[in-house]
Amino acid sequence: MFEIESKTPTEIAIITKTTTIKFDVEDAVIDAGLAVGKIKGPGEFEIGEATIRGISTESGKTIYDVEVNNVHVGIIGSIEENLDDLVADILCTSSVRAIREIEPKLIVAMGNVDGMVSELKLTARTEKKLKVKNLDSLPTTKEVVVLT
Repeated sequence: MFEIESKTPTEIAIITKTTTIKFDVEDAVIDAGLAVGKIKGPGEFEIGEATIRGISTESGKTIYDVEVNNVHVGIIGSIEENLDDLVADILCTSSVRAIREIEPKLIVAMGNVDGMVSELKLTARTEKKLKVKNLDSLPTTKEVVVLT
C-alpha cells in the first residue's frame, strides 16, 4: 500500500512504508531526503519500494513513471510531450490530451479541475490523501481525484 498526496498544484508526494518521495513537476526535481540531495532530470532510480523512471521530453523537461506494488503512477503536470514513453494506471496531470492518450484508470488532477472534468464529462471527488492498495483496488471506470 502507498499514498499519494499533493500540497501544491506543482508537487506530488508518494508515501510508502519506508519513505516519502516528493516530485516537483515544475522544476523536475525529486526530493526523498537522500544523503546525495535532490535528484534532477531523467534517469532510473530506486528509492525504497519505488522504481522511478525519469523520461526526458523534447523541450528538455522531465516526466516520471513511478512503480510501487506493480502500480504505475505517471507524474507529468501539464507536459504533453513524449507521452508514448509513459504507461500509467494513475496519472497526475492537468492535461486532457494526456489523459486521452494514456487512458489511466485514475486521474489526480493538477491545475484547472473544472475545465478538465467538464471536457472529459466526469465528476471529481476530493480527498486529503489517495490510498492505493494494489492494481486491483483501482476503479474499473475512469475517475478524477482532487487532492487538498
